[in-house]
Amino acid sequence: MDQFYSIAIDGPSGAGKSTIAKAAAKELGFVYLDTGAIYRTVAWHITMMGIGPKDTDHVPMLLDDANIKIDFQPDGQHMILNGKDITQEIRTPEIASVASQAAAQPSVREFLLDMQRDLAKTHNIIMDGRDIGTVVLPNASVKIYLTATPEARAMRRYQEYLEKGQKASYEEVLADQKKRDYDDSHRKIAPLKQAKDAVLVDTTEMDLQESINYCVALIREKLGL
Repeated sequence: MDQFYSIAIDGPSGAGKSTIAKAAAKELGFVYLDTGAIYRTVAWHITMMGIGPKDTDHVPMLLDDANIKIDFQPDGQHMILNGKDITQEIRTPEIASVASQAAAQPSVREFLLDMQRDLAKTHNIIMDGRDIGTVVLPNASVKIYLTATPEARAMRRYQEYLEKGQKASYEEVLADQKKRDYDDSHRKIAPLKQAKDAVLVDTTEMDLQESINYCVALIREKLGL
């Protein structure tokens, strides 16, 4: 195949981007790339090194020591940092918060940009994140901006934490949700925003399967599949 399809799914935290993108990729036979996991991997690395995500002096230095590889397994995408599989370690509220702050650093975004673009050149791929359609893949075959109300997104994340046995309160999750929305949309580098040619999909009133079906149908229609 000379030409590969690339699907960009952007939107705020907790919109269900990763779950929907992963399911859509499986349905369509595409590779799914969880870009958030890549940023979480960087966040885990700098956290373990005792460096804050806003430290513009030391974070770029630490990136030189971060050998990040993506291992696509039957059970999903595994993140390998310096030979260690940290797929489970990066799935905490603390690492998510650090990742959001670290993503505002130009050095971090530049470090990961080529990795993401190179994958799109060699695979039919679905990527989700905050700036896939606006920065990473501005010429993506299909762009979707996935969203829901802050309250709906906070409730979904709260239930996710409970299912994983992690302690959290809905009020705290909602407050964190609103803070991340503000931080992501107001950062100077690649802020969260809907690309002009992206299709807006609001899943507030949809359950998960309805959201998946809607997005898959939309992608098939846009690509003529």
